Amino acid sequence: MYAYLQGRFTKKTPAQIYVDVNGVGYEVNISLNTYSAIQGLDEGRIYTHLQVKEDAHTLFGFFGEEEKEIFQLLISVSGVGASTARMMLSSLKPSEVVQAIAQGNSKLLEGVKGIGKKTAERLVLELKDKVNKQNQSTGTFFAAQSSIEQDAIVALTALGIAKNQAEAAVQKVMKLEPNTDQLEILIKKALKSI
Repeated sequence: MYAYLQGRFTKKTPAQIYVDVNGVGYEVNISLNTYSAIQGLDEGRIYTHLQVKEDAHTLFGFFGEEEKEIFQLLISVSGVGASTARMMLSSLKPSEVVQAIAQGNSKLLEGVKGIGKKTAERLVLELKDKVNKQNQSTGTFFAAQSSIEQDAIVALTALGIAKNQAEAAVQKVMKLEPNTDQLEILIKKALKSI
């Protein structure tokens, strides 16, 4: 129902934010990854997933579309609810979740609070083909990018730059200066190259 919210962040905690969109405040549950990405921002865009239950309508928010897609994949698995998926995305980076599933590393997933051996194995079993197919067809889900590159792309798209343009700029910087290991520097250099 809601694809994203764009507005001011009036309250930020590691688990929840309030987004003021033209005077309407939305309470949004977030992962620690999203919190880390927006910690220094006063406003921005949060991609959302609305969970509708008999007793509540709950908004979950994500700094990047990829994290939202991974969240939706996770909750498609029987036995994995929104809270568990959010816990996974708080304990592991989205790229680590995808990599663990793609490589069949259920042990890494078991390390997340609330994920037992059977659930971890079910996640790998049900999502491995989907993740690998998605990686091959579109390159989404951080297939060939390091986490610093992906974080830079997410930051640039949050600034309003088209995703393909952001990816090209980041790749250009990493090709010229492969030892760039600080996110802020990578973002600044990518902005200059656009």
